[in-house]
Amino acid sequence: LLLKMKTLKTVLIILILILIAPISSSAQKMYRVHEDVVKPSHVMEYETVVKELLSLVKKHNIQDTQWITAVTNNSRYMFVSAIENMAVLDEPNFVSELIKKEGQEKIMALFNRMDKCYDTELDYIIHLNEELTYMPDGISQTVEGENFRDFHFIYVAPGNRSVVKEKMQAIKALYESKGSKVHYRVYNSGFGTDGEYYMVAISAKDGEHMAQKGKENMELLGEEGQNAMWGMYSNVLRYEKVEADMRPDLAYSPTEE
Repeated sequence: LLLKMKTLKTVLIILILILIAPISSSAQKMYRVHEDVVKPSHVMEYETVVKELLSLVKKHNIQDTQWITAVTNNSRYMFVSAIENMAVLDEPNFVSELIKKEGQEKIMALFNRMDKCYDTELDYIIHLNEELTYMPDGISQTVEGENFRDFHFIYVAPGNRSVVKEKMQAIKALYESKGSKVHYRVYNSGFGTDGEYYMVAISAKDGEHMAQKGKENMELLGEEGQNAMWGMYSNVLRYEKVEADMRPDLAYSPTEE
């Protein structure tokens, strides 16, 4: 049971994303991510259980927790929540609160059903890199009316950290000088992530809107933009793009008591 409670400790709380390390030297906003890699055949059952659990959290208006949720096109469910520091991970969470209010048998039964829906679950830390982020109208993770996401994972070799950072700074400067309408947030990988990377998150209304924004941006930046992008990609370890949707129906924010 102790092992199970340890696993449950961060369930449902989190795209993507401290190497206590050198990818960034300044303090950044920190986020805890819980990720369930759900079997495609179990997506409907998984969401049913998540919504049942969420309804109980809302029923009791549990304070001291909140999260936003992103679901990728390959059934990765990412629950993201802001934290002040790593010490927060040792504090009691909403699961223990639910057990007190609803009983251990009921809550454990929900998680047992959920566990059958995936073989892999991950917990890790990511950091918002405001220095590299380009959001001239103000930084926000949830852009109104734009729940579609492109997540660009840019993996960095230790020997190329400084070079890649310089290239990303140059890209941001170019976007600023051209007044690009494609805004983006940059996150650093942190404790528990699979490798060292930057994750660039871009918002749009849907896939078609994302493609249109990308086309217009390429025309705006021209050859200078192509050269800037190539300068970065030619120095990265590997690159991965993931499409996702923000899911407000699977998110939670407590109401004021």
